[in-house]
Amino acid sequence: MLASVVYVYYRWHHSGFAWQKFVDVLSTVDWSWLSLALALILATYVGRALRWEIMLRPLTSKVALWKLVVATCIGFTAVVLFGRAGEPVRPYLISRKAGVSFSSQVAAWMVERMLDLLMVLLIFGIALTQISRSGIQPGPRIEAALQAAGLLAGVTGFLCLALLVGLRRFRGSVRERLMVSLSFLPELVQQKVSRFLHAFEEGMQSTQHKSYVGLLVIYTIIEWLVVAGSFYCVFRAFPETAGLRITDVIIALGFVCFGSVLQIPGVGGGMQIATVLVLTEFYGVSLEAASGIALVLWIITFVVIVPLGLVMAFHEGIKWRSLRHIEGPSSGYGL
Repeated sequence: MLASVVYVYYRWHHSGFAWQKFVDVLSTVDWSWLSLALALILATYVGRALRWEIMLRPLTSKVALWKLVVATCIGFTAVVLFGRAGEPVRPYLISRKAGVSFSSQVAAWMVERMLDLLMVLLIFGIALTQISRSGIQPGPRIEAALQAAGLLAGVTGFLCLALLVGLRRFRGSVRERLMVSLSFLPELVQQKVSRFLHAFEEGMQSTQHKSYVGLLVIYTIIEWLVVAGSFYCVFRAFPETAGLRITDVIIALGFVCFGSVLQIPGVGGGMQIATVLVLTEFYGVSLEAASGIALVLWIITFVVIVPLGLVMAFHEGIKWRSLRHIEGPSSGYGL
């Protein structure tokens, strides 16, 4: 990511960035396509709440879907404002609303992250195969980066699958072995660790039922199809990218998903850089146009939830300062 930042800065500094062209790109946007992209992205937050409701089923059936939607919107708002440090907000709020332990929802969050990561790796793998079959001719530097990225994606996918299978078999022997290995700790600490692990097991119960696992996979696939549809609408909204095909959108989505791992609080970062690199290097879009499209794509996919999330947080009476000291309602554990 640091190399990408340096590369974009070099291109920006030496290409004579024309701000007027940047403004012109934003002024020619098709708002009908952007409105559709916005609707699709907002639908993904409902989809995420539905997927989380499945993971809550083994623990409780009392929580309403709307409460999960509210917690999801506020949680993603925290991620935009605070970066990855805001990730615990969503499981914390859901644990409060559902009346379950915070540790169990940390486990649910891990399952969700792994499912999303596997989908991102699948999309990225498809993107790499489509590059070789398309008319794109990346330069030697980009070609080397693609080879390294492909290797990284394969290794990460294998580790993610192994971890998911390991967590699915977490109950019983693994917890006992962990407690035996921690027997040197004081009794009070061992009791706290045991309560945490027990709550974590509760959060993993959804992976013990084949029907729940199937639903989680189906919801994840639908979720990312909707995200891909939103990307397609954003690209159709600009004349410079309106001619991109579905395969081109998948290529862009694969790279942008990896770039979004670098989330700088309030300003994004990696997502914009990845978008600029893909559009300029693969599709010959000017730097000004690529920068404008990257900005709009970031706003649609990330920033748009912030006003809604802030309104919901205000309505819920949440103070952002209090989220710095997150504690589980039953386990007594902070993060």
